[in-house]
Amino acid sequence: MAGRYCYENGLPFSAMVTAECTNVGLNILFKASSLKGLSYYVFVLYMYAISTLVLLPLAFVFRGFSGQLCNYKGIEFSSATLASAISNLTPAFTFILAVIFRMENLALRCPITQAKIMGTIVSISGALVVVFYKGPTIISSSQSTSLSLNSPQGTSETQWVIGGLLLAASNLLFSGWYIVQTQVMKIYPAEIVVVFLYLLCATIISAPVCLIVEGNLSAWRLRPDITLVAIIYSGFFGSSFSSVIHTWCLHLKGPVYVSIFKPLSIVIAAAMGVIFLGDALYLGSIMGAIILSIGFYGVIWAKAKEELRQDYCSASLGSSSDDKTPLLDSYKFEDVE
Repeated sequence: MAGRYCYENGLPFSAMVTAECTNVGLNILFKASSLKGLSYYVFVLYMYAISTLVLLPLAFVFRGFSGQLCNYKGIEFSSATLASAISNLTPAFTFILAVIFRMENLALRCPITQAKIMGTIVSISGALVVVFYKGPTIISSSQSTSLSLNSPQGTSETQWVIGGLLLAASNLLFSGWYIVQTQVMKIYPAEIVVVFLYLLCATIISAPVCLIVEGNLSAWRLRPDITLVAIIYSGFFGSSFSSVIHTWCLHLKGPVYVSIFKPLSIVIAAAMGVIFLGDALYLGSIMGAIILSIGFYGVIWAKAKEELRQDYCSASLGSSSDDKTPLLDSYKFEDVE
């Protein structure tokens, strides 16, 4: 019983937190690489190609192209921190789509539904507090970084707005992809094979598009610096690892559970900024993290209660059918006598 609980609850939670840490690291690496001149067309094609090669052997052993373009072009126009902030729209988009496609029950008078809605709102609010409220400095730092929420040097306000809109469109596409993946996993529950085929198709589709749009051949030459690190990291962890984790959790827990981890990325981004980039830590980051944790607890508690109710109903139906069988058999036996 304890092992099953760990597999169905503890393991998906840990995996999703790890995946969000991986994605935030990828956003930061890409932003640093784009400042070095890396084209996002080059980045997307190389990322999908490496991810496909990484999953190719695993697919045999074990059995959104457009969304990524919007995502990384949006980061190029703005920052990695804004990308984490905009990703807070994903739970709302996913929840709405899940309700539309009848993958989530929307009983407004039900405490479980109310907890899921309130938990989503609270977690998004906590992440927004991290972004828009600084407050007093808790840990100061003299090192400055171009990956802050404010517009980087050379970025106009128009580019910043366009970047935000592209990131919002990217998260809407990702939400729709979560819905599609969940339905696919019901038909063919083989996570690695599904992700491998997705990345293979994305590589085939992105290759001609990126090669035509990015016609500068010198842009495709990889240099041994942060750009090469970002591409290799994205191929091994950004697409292959994160996609497998997301697909597995979609199969096990559903799209709303996966999307609710998106607001966690802004807290991870703030923590990584302090540790690796020398950013200052503000009171708003701590307050937002606490609020976000409360929202997390509300949604996860609601999902756990919902699963317990479903298990109880299934067990009740099973026991009822078992109880009826002996009575029916005894009636038949007495009738024969």
